Amino acid sequence: MKKLIVRIAKFIFGKSNSSSMPRCFVLLFDIILVFLAVLFVLVVRFFPEMESRLISEYLQSTISLMIYFFLTFVITGSYKGMVRYTGFQDIEKIVGVSIFVFVALCISNIIVKHVSALSCLMAYFSSYANVLLICTMSLIFMMLSRLTVRRIYNEYLRPRPQVINAVIYGAGDAGIITLNAISQDNMNQYNVISFVDDSDSKIGKSINGIMVRRPDAVFNKKFLQERKIDTVILAVPSLGIEKKQELLDRLLDTGLNVKSVPHTISWIENGDTENVKIEDIKIEDLLEREPIKLGNENVKRELEGKVVLVTGAAGSIGSEICRQVLHHNPKQLVMLDQAESPMYDLQFELNNEEPYKHIPVPKDYVIGNVKDAVKMEEVFGKYRPQVIYHAAAYKHVPLMESFPYEAVFVNVFGTKNIADLAIKYDAEKFVMISTDKAVNPTNVMGATKRIAEIYTQSRNSATKFVTTRFGNVLGSNGSVIPLFKKQLAHGGPLTVTSRDIIRYFMTIPEACSLVLEAGAIGEDDDIFVFDMGKPVKIYDLASKMIKLSHVPNVQIEITGLRPGEKLYEELLATRENTIPTEHPKIMRAKVREYTEDEVNAEIKVLHEILPSCDDFKIVGQMKKIVPEFKSNNSVYQVLDSERGGYLVFNA
Repeated sequence: MKKLIVRIAKFIFGKSNSSSMPRCFVLLFDIILVFLAVLFVLVVRFFPEMESRLISEYLQSTISLMIYFFLTFVITGSYKGMVRYTGFQDIEKIVGVSIFVFVALCISNIIVKHVSALSCLMAYFSSYANVLLICTMSLIFMMLSRLTVRRIYNEYLRPRPQVINAVIYGAGDAGIITLNAISQDNMNQYNVISFVDDSDSKIGKSINGIMVRRPDAVFNKKFLQERKIDTVILAVPSLGIEKKQELLDRLLDTGLNVKSVPHTISWIENGDTENVKIEDIKIEDLLEREPIKLGNENVKRELEGKVVLVTGAAGSIGSEICRQVLHHNPKQLVMLDQAESPMYDLQFELNNEEPYKHIPVPKDYVIGNVKDAVKMEEVFGKYRPQVIYHAAAYKHVPLMESFPYEAVFVNVFGTKNIADLAIKYDAEKFVMISTDKAVNPTNVMGATKRIAEIYTQSRNSATKFVTTRFGNVLGSNGSVIPLFKKQLAHGGPLTVTSRDIIRYFMTIPEACSLVLEAGAIGEDDDIFVFDMGKPVKIYDLASKMIKLSHVPNVQIEITGLRPGEKLYEELLATRENTIPTEHPKIMRAKVREYTEDEVNAEIKVLHEILPSCDDFKIVGQMKKIVPEFKSNNSVYQVLDSERGGYLVFNA
């Protein structure tokens, strides 16, 4: 019997799994089904008194119905779907066809009855009862035929990849829909062994014949080996972030492939299994935290109708700032960066991709370097920005430790150029993106950012200067996660500078939202710091990425701290204090105050030393400006024992 079904199925679908029945055959098949519905109603209504005259009159009266169905099939294209993949939308279309034909025939019946000129057509239209029955049976036949064809295809002809034994964690609505979804997944042949749930009320029950068990009954060596389980699918979209991370950590320790379903519940409410995507767990899921939720009122009030300039616009942070600024209806957005290719990519995205291409905000793209005072003067004179987000900077600690000249030129004097021009051209607000590495700096990069903070905070002008500090950003250029992914792609090892090194992380959109909010609520000389959540041990991060990758025999190599690197980053220096703001996750840091004249004098000395390209002289002057700058694992440590005569700032 099975061989017969397979032969029939191959005749219908073709010998190749990729081939499909010609559309005209599907149309003909649907017409035949409608005719079968006509005959079925004939038998049901008139059996056993079926005289030839009665049969002839009945069939004549269904001619209009057959014509209406044919025209509706052609107009709606209901026959064009691939029958083997029939889904809810295909069924909806068939229902729509049947309802339309019924309504159209009823209206036609009324017209024919009441228009004497059309009375000759009465013989070709069935009674309302016949029309209703035939349309209903046609709908049932077409639905059943499609679902039967899909079942035959899935059972006998669907490509069968290697079977994956899996368990679904979560026996609620999400788990049930996940089970239905993977049963239709042509790419992966999952064999669901068990449901796993923590709810006592579900333990011991079954769903579609699959038992619901406790976690400890499933995630043990004996059960996993006996059932040859390879994958666990997490189907609890409503799970809180903290509990989810704890659960993911436990699941990773089992050595199974861990996958998840989307975080949205829209497909649960609609029961739409076609849009359920089962995704691999990413390292970002393990670092996820409760997002900092900000209202848009302050930002909109700050940016609407104003000219906004973003420096470093093509970088990870700068480009996201640009995307978010566009949603607040500025008068004009000016994007400045010295990197040609990334700027081209940003230009293409904002001009051609959704939703940015439809936002009616003039966008200007400028290639230029913030350390070029002549070019920056031209930019400010042309656009006269009112709000400035200064994201242009060198950020890589070990690299800048070898190039103090460039670090100072860009991070200090590039910032000075933009800040001075902001004052000259009466900008309302200057928002600088700083870093946690500026707090008690141990490296050249962090010290340059601290000097930039000191310079902007000491300005006496109508322009308000605001600074934001935050830690590492997930997925940004040069960050640790992209590095680990590249190393895993090459089979390892993963390089970590120390088993004890820790860092704070936040997402790029979250960081940029905070920058915009800080710019909106900040007053003059404000420095904002953010609740970065719990610090992450980089060694543990590397271990988790290895577990997620399932790449065999990958080792973690301890390389030692790099020049200028420290084990942990601080968000606040020891002599700073914080004041709460209107948002619980944002704090205002009150820092020491510096007089403009004293800062200008020391910055002038640094500027005079710079052309010498003498790294030790440059770093020595930086240490005078920032007394707390003590080099770590660096050639400049020798300067710390020789320092004297520091610049004394007013407390």
